[in-house]
Amino acid sequence: MTILVTGGAGYIGSHTALYLQQQNEDVIILDNLQKGHQEAVLNTPFYEGDLRDEAVLDEIFTKHNITSVIHFAANSLVGESVTAPLEYYENNVIGSYTLVKKMVEHNVKQIVFSSTAATYGEPESVPIQESDPTIPTNPYGETKLAIEKLLKWADGAYGLKSVCLRYFNAAGADPEGRIGEDHTPESHLIPLVLQVALGQRETIKIFGDNYPTEDGSCVRDYIHVMDLAQAHYLALKKLETTNESGIYNLGNGTGFSVKEVIEVCREVTRKEIKAEIAERRAGDPAVLIASSEKAKQELGWKPNYADLNQIIEHAWTWHQNNPTGYKK
Repeated sequence: MTILVTGGAGYIGSHTALYLQQQNEDVIILDNLQKGHQEAVLNTPFYEGDLRDEAVLDEIFTKHNITSVIHFAANSLVGESVTAPLEYYENNVIGSYTLVKKMVEHNVKQIVFSSTAATYGEPESVPIQESDPTIPTNPYGETKLAIEKLLKWADGAYGLKSVCLRYFNAAGADPEGRIGEDHTPESHLIPLVLQVALGQRETIKIFGDNYPTEDGSCVRDYIHVMDLAQAHYLALKKLETTNESGIYNLGNGTGFSVKEVIEVCREVTRKEIKAEIAERRAGDPAVLIASSEKAKQELGWKPNYADLNQIIEHAWTWHQNNPTGYKK
């Protein structure tokens, strides 16, 4: 099969494209390089273009025998989505609408969609299950949920089968160090902590230490980026064999607090890593942990890198070797 990966120059997209290549799949990447990096595209046909550009999608679907799509391309910063909701609806929803429209026109019947735990909003119970209410608390989560619903209706109307993967905190890097995490601005905890270890920032802020958790800091579910990549591949295989749509959580099912993450970073890097307590951020739930039992049972998915030390070791190798990211 030939798989179109949208947003394939981004963090999770590039690791998924690499994993697909390791499974001997043919991959085509489309990315507008707004957030992604062409250096993260390894030995894969690459189109620089925007999902909202019907012409580039027509070109790809006409030139290549695309059998399925893995859709990552999106704006994904929660805070930014609150201050720029129009931008998020324009890029995420309209981009996805255009993609689905062209898939229908070119008779491409399978899509795996990169969704998010932000579709749940404030969780009513932990661990979060796929059947729990979806009440997003920010435009980012709302746009992702809107796309999930678009795919549901497209299934009924056009037979477009989809798997939506709602995942939690992606972390780590390619174990061989070829590609890794590079965001501008960086907002993810682990690379921010590792920037302190590299001497690129003085301290890491802990936003609140009075949550109802064991050490008072927020607890999150961290999942290795290559385990996410594997899940996207297995989701495609499910669509091939069953032709049934579905929604799955992806996480380790284990929570680590902000303070625990910082401590493991100290162990891995053997650096002091100064931390300071700051005010809570609005909208930060105390605990976000996924139940991934459905994915394990129905997709046959099992994380290979569930150990937080290993996740951080892979991230540290990448950041040490690429202290300025992909910019040399």
